Amino acid sequence: MQATYTSYNLELKHPFAIAKFSRTSTPIMLLKLNYEGKDGYGEASMVPYMGESVASAQSFLKKVDWKRFVYPFNFEEIITYLDDIEKGQPAIKAAIDIALNDLSGKILEKPCYEIYGANPLKMPVTSYTIGIDRLDIIKEKVTEAKDFKVLKVKLGRDNDKELINTIRAISNVPLYVDANQGWTDRKQAIDMIYWLHDQGVVLIEQPMDKANLEGNAWLTGRSPIPILADEAVQRLSDMDALKGAYHGINIKLMKSTGMYEGHQMIKKARSFGMKVLIGCMSETSCATQAGIALAPLCDWADLDGPWLTKNNPFDAPQIIAGKYQLKDLPGLGLEGINPNLFASS
Repeated sequence: MQATYTSYNLELKHPFAIAKFSRTSTPIMLLKLNYEGKDGYGEASMVPYMGESVASAQSFLKKVDWKRFVYPFNFEEIITYLDDIEKGQPAIKAAIDIALNDLSGKILEKPCYEIYGANPLKMPVTSYTIGIDRLDIIKEKVTEAKDFKVLKVKLGRDNDKELINTIRAISNVPLYVDANQGWTDRKQAIDMIYWLHDQGVVLIEQPMDKANLEGNAWLTGRSPIPILADEAVQRLSDMDALKGAYHGINIKLMKSTGMYEGHQMIKKARSFGMKVLIGCMSETSCATQAGIALAPLCDWADLDGPWLTKNNPFDAPQIIAGKYQLKDLPGLGLEGINPNLFASS
């Protein structure tokens, strides 16, 4: 196993604002693993609030003994090994997992979605995220998303209703809402939830602080809309404490350490009777394709990374009628790979 990697600054089309901060780009680490003549690609998208960086990713990768990864890859043992190297660092671990999954599919000559038992006919529509912004920019973003069948709206500030009304003035598509822990008063929150229900909102992510389990559970017990854990759930080990407190979870591969554990989280959520949204960070087509491979196993998808960025270094996945189209290609099915991308790594 030979590893090469390169850092990449993924630029956003618009400044991306949520309840507590804003950014204009995201540091990325792209990974290529060569094994017996085949290349597998992975990606770490390191949004600043998660605490990872190019420097931490490089440091972690230098500690990995690549010779121990031999096909058939035992992903349970691999993630245990990576966790033993260093706690945390889920995004760079996800890059390794995704690259190994890509390799596994290419060795087997099967798409990753087939390996994980995902039926392309069950692909959910994916949403297009509208970050908090000036009202004129909100309208511009909604216009840009005209080919999408669902919009995801970031809320959590004092003008939430104004943002929703602005969108509703020009679009009647269903809405997902992410409050990013921005609501603090449960009675005001439940009133807002009922109002959002009347506006055609389908789900709400993380309405209150992730540490406020009782408050979020109080909303879940009274809400006419599914309430999903987002910041409150990152890895499989987080899930037992959430049972009964939320209707469902948002799985992000950059938090779950990749496809293997993300798939384990889907199965555990189903065992709890919980619904599943598969989401993303600011990602290139590489990590997006990994999420797409698992999306048919989920109820909803929010995999819009390639559409929110300006310099995706790969071909964008194909979308028809708001749904990603899974191709019969081995591994992730990543296309448009620039052979010079890793030249300086």
